[in-house]
Amino acid sequence: MKNNLNKLIAARLLICLLILLPACDNILETIPTDRISSEVYWQSEEDALYASNAIYRYLDGIEVIRFDGMTDILHANIQFSDWAAIERGEYDSNMGYIQTLWTQYYKGIRAVNYFLENADRIEADNRRNLTVLSAEVRTIRAYLYIQLIMSFGDIPLVTTTMESVQEGKSVQRNPVSEIWSFINKELTETAAELPVKATSTGRITKGAALALKARANLYQGNWNAAADAAKAVMELGEYSLHPSYEKLFLYENENNKEVILDKQFLKDSYSNNMFTLLAPFSQKQQGPTYVPTKNIFDAYEDNDPRLSYSIYLPGDILPNGDTYNPEPGSGTQDEVANTYLATSLGYNIKKYINPEDLANPGNCGINIMLIRYAEVLLTYAEAMIEQDKIDASVLSAINQVRQREDVKMPEIMSGLSQSDMREIVRRERLVELAFEGLRLFDCRRWRTAEVLFPGKVYGMTYKANDGSWKTISIGGFVKVFDPGKHYLFPIPQKDMDLNPTFIQNPKW
Repeated sequence: MKNNLNKLIAARLLICLLILLPACDNILETIPTDRISSEVYWQSEEDALYASNAIYRYLDGIEVIRFDGMTDILHANIQFSDWAAIERGEYDSNMGYIQTLWTQYYKGIRAVNYFLENADRIEADNRRNLTVLSAEVRTIRAYLYIQLIMSFGDIPLVTTTMESVQEGKSVQRNPVSEIWSFINKELTETAAELPVKATSTGRITKGAALALKARANLYQGNWNAAADAAKAVMELGEYSLHPSYEKLFLYENENNKEVILDKQFLKDSYSNNMFTLLAPFSQKQQGPTYVPTKNIFDAYEDNDPRLSYSIYLPGDILPNGDTYNPEPGSGTQDEVANTYLATSLGYNIKKYINPEDLANPGNCGINIMLIRYAEVLLTYAEAMIEQDKIDASVLSAINQVRQREDVKMPEIMSGLSQSDMREIVRRERLVELAFEGLRLFDCRRWRTAEVLFPGKVYGMTYKANDGSWKTISIGGFVKVFDPGKHYLFPIPQKDMDLNPTFIQNPKW
């Protein structure tokens, strides 16, 4: 898709008029009266292509970091930020982020619905291309619904565009089970319609639909369906682990064989600000929004190189060529407490931080991976373990991840109990997929958040001038997680006010 991004940008203003909501926060408002007439636009396959391109923008990009930022593995670096307030449990249904999350996903769903209603009207001698485009955007809609379910629980299932404000006000929250049934059906159908190989770089394929189906069923606890979908991806023969975990998130390895679904970006045209969001203070004179915690540091086994591939540690070389040294007393710009903008815990994220972005950190073109083959292997393994079907295929799936060419962690051997294997695969998901946006939903479905998230926040351990070992902690800062409340976000208050049929999530 990166090859088509210039066309995407050129078409954006037109498409925005065609499929996007008005600028207000209410997702259920009527269709704007100033849009370009569908009788003028929806005439050709090219019209449908441009419209589908615009829908790809609703996939998560750097937003994935926000989800991990609410867990035990990241900490909001600025204590008076909204993100720190979320960690402390000091947020409610009026928080802007909660409204934005709900609104943005439903804008994407509405864009898909509008596409499907209009693309079907295009006359074409061969409808295969239109069928594929429709399958692509339906897969995106399924992705958005998965994110909504895991965020809010029961939600409105909307598959057509609303014709009036009153119609929108009558929409009710459908049970999660109904939404999952819809998602499973959609992804089964789209997987059958999509090509194995992408029609152009970055477009959704059969493998992406199947991998998303595997994730959806894992989240549901449908272990057999999750294993079957993951196995179907494995049997396509299209994907493999990239040999270097260290270089997996670099520009030079974009669109490699491990990538199943990503959000494509392009410097100057359609960029992101990942470098600004995460890079150490010394690289941009601006604080990282999130920094890793001692919890994620401790999760790596001894000698697991994925630790140093994912997190900046003392002695690492930074993008500007300097040596990273955050230890108290080091005198560097990255020294803890050198400024409130420097890392508060002594760690910084290394994934997605590229030297190419140093000169203009707000203009990154790095693609953001949403599903990669390593996740599929671990999904298969977890789903089989939960069925207590621990055979050679399960060990192979886990060991492929652990035995990547530049990782080479010891293989997991046979003979372990289901409980032991469950612990192993959960740890592998944590360390392999750290900072990729999956931790929050994993801990929600495992119901472990109430144990793992609350408490004081700790960072690196270092040797003080007096020879003693000290561990950095955030004074007076305590993470809060109420199990009766925080396994779901609140329904945004604006939507509660608009629609009297909505019932708020428990304790919100």
